[in-house]
Amino acid sequence: MTTTHVRVMLAGILVACCTLAVAVGVTDDDAPAAGTRTDAAAKGPYVALGDSYTSGPEIPDRTGTPAGCERSSRNYPALVAADLGLTGAGFRDVSCSGAKITDLTTTQSTADGTNPAQLTALSSDTRLVTVGIGGNDVGFSSMIKRCVGMGALYKLAGSGKYLSEDAPCARQYGGSGDSVEERIDEADDRLTRTLAEVRRRAPQARVYVVGYPALFPADSAECGREMSLAPGDVTFLRETELQLNGMLRQRAKASGIGYVDTYKPSEGHDACSAEGTRWIEPLVPKSPAAAVHPNERGERGMADAVLHTVRSAL
Repeated sequence: MTTTHVRVMLAGILVACCTLAVAVGVTDDDAPAAGTRTDAAAKGPYVALGDSYTSGPEIPDRTGTPAGCERSSRNYPALVAADLGLTGAGFRDVSCSGAKITDLTTTQSTADGTNPAQLTALSSDTRLVTVGIGGNDVGFSSMIKRCVGMGALYKLAGSGKYLSEDAPCARQYGGSGDSVEERIDEADDRLTRTLAEVRRRAPQARVYVVGYPALFPADSAECGREMSLAPGDVTFLRETELQLNGMLRQRAKASGIGYVDTYKPSEGHDACSAEGTRWIEPLVPKSPAAAVHPNERGERGMADAVLHTVRSAL
C-alpha cells in the first residue's frame, strides 16, 4: 500500500476537521503441497517480492534502489535473511511501496525511480521466495481513505445521534461493478497466473505467499480514538481484509505453495491497540512507520511468522 495514498488520507482528515471544526499458528493447510521441495536446508538465495507491507516504508534505515520503493533495512525480508544467515548474493529484496500484482511482471514507476519487474530477480538458482501482494489490487488504501473521510463526517454529525447509519463507507462498496468480492476475484485471477510464473522462473524454490497482519480489532468500539472510522466501517474493513487473506491462502494452496499467516499472531496488535504493543501504526504514527502500516515491531512479528512457517515445513 503506497504511502502517497496515506499522506492524502491524512490531509483529508485535517481538511474535514477544519471545515466542521487504518505466535503464528501453522496448520497442515499452510504447508507446501506434496511435491514442493522441503528437504533442502533453509538457505538461499532468497528473493522477497511484494508491496509496502513488505518493503516497510519510513522504518529506518532506507536501503536499496530505487529510493521510491521505500525499502527498510529492518523489514521482514531483511530480518528473515539475517536469521537464516543470508547475505550478499544470497538475499535480494525487490519489494516496492505501491506495488500491484502486475508490477511483479512489469516495471513500476515510483516518485523516485523505476523498479524493474520484480520477477526478474528470480532464477533457477533461487531457493526461497516470499510474495506479499494483493492489497493495492483490491484498492485497500483508497478504501481506508474513503472510510476515514466518511468517518470524520459521521463523528462530526453526532456519531450516530442523528443518523442511524453506522457504516456509511461499507454501503459505497456493495454496488454492482465495484464490490469488494469482484475486486478480490479479479486479484485472484491475476495472482494465479503470476504464481505460475514464479514457479516457472524458480523451479527449485520454496515459495510462500505472505498474508496481511490484522489492521483493525474485532471490537469496533476499540477503534474510535486512533482511527476516524464509523463503528460499522471498522467491521467492514476488518472483514474485507479477512476476505483478502482468505483468497491469498486459497490461491497459495491451489498453486501448491505455502502460506504464511501473519493475521493470527498480530491479533490484539492492530492500529487501535496500545502504543507499546501495536504492530500497525494508526493515522498519526507514534513510531517510525507509514500510517496504517507495520512498524518495526510489526515487521519483526511478520518475520517470525515467515521463519516459523519455513522451518515447520523442513
